[in-house]
Amino acid sequence: MNPLLVVTGGTKGIGRAVVERFAEGGFDVVVCARNENDLRQLKHEIEESVAEVLEGFDDAVIPTIFPFAADLAQRTDVNLLIDFIRSLARPVSALVNNVGIFLPGQIHNEPEGTFELTMNLNVASIYYLTRGLIGNMMKQRHGHIFMMGSTASVTAYPNGGSYCISKFALLGMAKELREEMKPYGVKVTTLLPGATYTDSWAASGLPEARFMQAADVAEVIWSAYNLSAGAVVEEILLRPQLGDIK
Repeated sequence: MNPLLVVTGGTKGIGRAVVERFAEGGFDVVVCARNENDLRQLKHEIEESVAEVLEGFDDAVIPTIFPFAADLAQRTDVNLLIDFIRSLARPVSALVNNVGIFLPGQIHNEPEGTFELTMNLNVASIYYLTRGLIGNMMKQRHGHIFMMGSTASVTAYPNGGSYCISKFALLGMAKELREEMKPYGVKVTTLLPGATYTDSWAASGLPEARFMQAADVAEVIWSAYNLSAGAVVEEILLRPQLGDIK
């Protein structure tokens, strides 16, 4: 049986790159996103592409993509995702908490409700999903939790508003979880990527070469996961080669 990965926000950008990299590495993947059509397309494309790569390997087990549509800003949807994962009756080897939203603005003038939406999706959903899955990791004394932070987790900027607050909070959550999981053999890693070329940056007009690629972030996650049991990367700060985009 293939190991199982769970990825939230997994149909685009960094999330999709993580799904692709782990599927190529022999993982079955539970992918959560809001759009059912995007999820169906992702399942078809990745299963087909990986099958082509593995063609000719007699003992190869084609990875399975398990799509699940949910709005993780809603606590009820988080619970439904947890129930679905538990229904598979399989240990989760890794969880990539990638879901998140960026709404530019400033604390003193951002629209009413921005704080609640941002914190619900960027922090609370990750808190509850991690709580729902980590118990089995602790029992099996194996598992790896990845938190998708940002350079905004360590450096505030004028138009960051609630987003910066949420990413600072996420880094704090990861630090606390790391301390709690040390006795159980469960690893916790926080990614702190700078500007990565995704749909949200495509309309910026800046050249793609100025950004990191989503596949670079996915490769770092894959490498961190594959360290020996006695080593863990706690935080990974990645920036474009020419520095931050401002």
